[in-house]
Amino acid sequence: MRPGRSRFPHDCLKAKGPPDGRGADGLGELHRPPPHGRLSKLGVKVARTHNTMDMKLDFFGKALLATVSATVLAAGAAYAAGEAAGDDAPLRVCAGTNENPYSLSNEEGFENRIAKVLGKAMGRDVEFVWEERPAIYLVRDQLNKGNCDIIIGVDTGDPRLLTTTPYYRAGYVFVQAKDSKLKIDAFDSADLAEANNVGYEPGGPAETMMIKHGLFSKNFNYVKSLTNFKSPRNQYVRIDPERLVGNVLSGTSDVAIAFAPSVARYVTQSDGKLEMTLVPDNNFRVDGEPVLFHFDQSMGVRKGDEKLLADVEKALKEVTPQIREILVEEGIPVEEPTKPPADTKS
Repeated sequence: MRPGRSRFPHDCLKAKGPPDGRGADGLGELHRPPPHGRLSKLGVKVARTHNTMDMKLDFFGKALLATVSATVLAAGAAYAAGEAAGDDAPLRVCAGTNENPYSLSNEEGFENRIAKVLGKAMGRDVEFVWEERPAIYLVRDQLNKGNCDIIIGVDTGDPRLLTTTPYYRAGYVFVQAKDSKLKIDAFDSADLAEANNVGYEPGGPAETMMIKHGLFSKNFNYVKSLTNFKSPRNQYVRIDPERLVGNVLSGTSDVAIAFAPSVARYVTQSDGKLEMTLVPDNNFRVDGEPVLFHFDQSMGVRKGDEKLLADVEKALKEVTPQIREILVEEGIPVEEPTKPPADTKS
C-alpha cells in the first residue's frame, strides 16, 4: 500500500468505472427537464415529458438516498465490527493470497510472519482474511467494510488509514549481476545509459527518473513485455518481482530498479550472483520537485479504531527486534526512519 512498492496506489483505481459502478462523478447521469416557461406545439407531450422527468428525478433522489444510507450502514457495520473485537478476539489481518514476497496463501510471505509475531505479543490469535485480487483492494473492499482489522505494511501517514509509528524504512535498489561490468549507483550514472533492458514498475518513481535522463524510450518495449503488453488503462498491472529479478539473473536484463522489500528475497536466493545497490534519495524532477525513493513503513488500521491502534503501538515496541530479524533474514536493507529527501540534486 505504498508508493514504495506500488501495491497500493490508493483505492481510486477504477477497473471498470468508479468503485460503485456509477457515473464518473459517482452520482450517475442526472436527467433534467426542459427549461421552465418554454412553450411547445406538442402541448400534452410537453406536460407528459415534465411529468416523466419529475418521476425520474424523484426516482434518482430515492436511489441516491438509498445509496447514502447503504454507505452509512456499511461504515457503521465496520465500526461495530471493530468495537466488537475484544482483546481476546482473533487479530484479523487483511492479506493478499499472491502478493509475493509480502503475503502468500501458504503464509510464507514476510508480512505473514510479522503478523504472527505481532499477534503473539498482543495475546491474540492471527486470522488472515484473504483477498485474491491485487492488494490495492484491501483498504476499500476488506478493511473499510469491517472484514478485517489491520494491514501489516503501508506507507506511514497513508491518508486512508490510522498508521502506527514506522517500524522500518526501506528504499529502492538497483539489482545487477555481481560480476557486471556496469557500475550503476544513481540515475545519473553513465553506465545506466549503457545498460540493456532496464526493468522497473511502470508509473513509479523509477519511470519518472528514466524519462528525465532520456532513457524511457530505449527501454519502453522491454518494460511493456514485463506486463505481457497489458495496458494499465482502467486496470492495475503488477510486475512479478521474481520475474524482474530472474531476468537479471538470466542475463535478459542488465539491471532492475525496484522497492527493496519486493525483490530482496529473490536476490538473496541467487546464491551471491546478484547484488542490490540502494538508490540515493536525492532525485528531483525536471521542475525541481523531489522524487522519493525511500519510504517509512507502518501498520494501518481503520479510521476511528484508536483503541486497536494503541494496542498495536504497544506491541510494536516489544517486538520490533523480532520484526527486524525477519526483515534482515529476508535480505532487506533496513534503514532507520529519517526525513527525506537530501538537499543535493542529481
